[in-house]
Amino acid sequence: METLVREDMMEGGVTAADGRRAIQWSSVFAGALAAGAMSFILIGFGVAVGLGVSSASPTWRDASAALALLSGFYLIIQAIISFGFGGYIAGRTTRPAPALATIEDDGERRDGLHGLTAWALAVLAGAALLALLGAAAIDRSPMRSSASNTSTAEPLLSYELDKLFRAPRRAPNIDLREARAEAGRILMTSSSHSGVSTDDRAYLVQQVAGLTGLQAPDAERRVDALIADSKTAINRARRNSIIVAFSVAAATLIGAAVAWAAAVAGGRHRDGEPLPNWMASSNRFHRNPRAMPVP
Repeated sequence: METLVREDMMEGGVTAADGRRAIQWSSVFAGALAAGAMSFILIGFGVAVGLGVSSASPTWRDASAALALLSGFYLIIQAIISFGFGGYIAGRTTRPAPALATIEDDGERRDGLHGLTAWALAVLAGAALLALLGAAAIDRSPMRSSASNTSTAEPLLSYELDKLFRAPRRAPNIDLREARAEAGRILMTSSSHSGVSTDDRAYLVQQVAGLTGLQAPDAERRVDALIADSKTAINRARRNSIIVAFSVAAATLIGAAVAWAAAVAGGRHRDGEPLPNWMASSNRFHRNPRAMPVP
């Protein structure tokens, strides 16, 4: 009799331990979908009201640094809301732990892991979607026509290149693609430590004078002005890229912590228990409030 009871207790303990450690993927997928949907809504709203740190429009480069910082802050706020919502859904829909799992910290860890897994799944899904959209945009880009006519400077310095080769009169059927691509690659060196070399500047002056019909002094002034404008545009694009990278990294890391905490709160509400002490200020949202223990 003693042997049978001991075996039953051992089997029950193993089952309970397995139940505490098992990941319920249905809850994880539900949380990831909820986080993705909420993020799509908030990001769409931010884009609609003009919160962004990059744009294909040349006039957007006149946006101030304050707007770029505000856009990055909004990205962090939307991550907190989205991952908090997804983590809460993951924790709330997770089945309760077995009866033998009476350790409070173990239950919180179990629910928090579900929220963290939902966060990871949502991040990976978003990254995969962005990669697919970026690959599709590159494949449809007209800049992929030929290697000789392709320049990475064209999307960034398109306005500067237009001004560089602007002419009141030009013979018809003149192809400027190779000249624009070569000039763009030269202008991209304006943001380096040494800047545009003397030989490259002289070559640009010759190209501008030959393709636009300007006199040498006018071509030099135009080239010098466009070199300065290109440096400003490149530095502004680099600043915006840094803000985007920092905002995305901060939003993702903060979202992980928020997803964990929200999943723990969802699990407590599911079990009809008060929130843990580190969430005591949010206990008023509990459907059956209980008095918090007095230390």
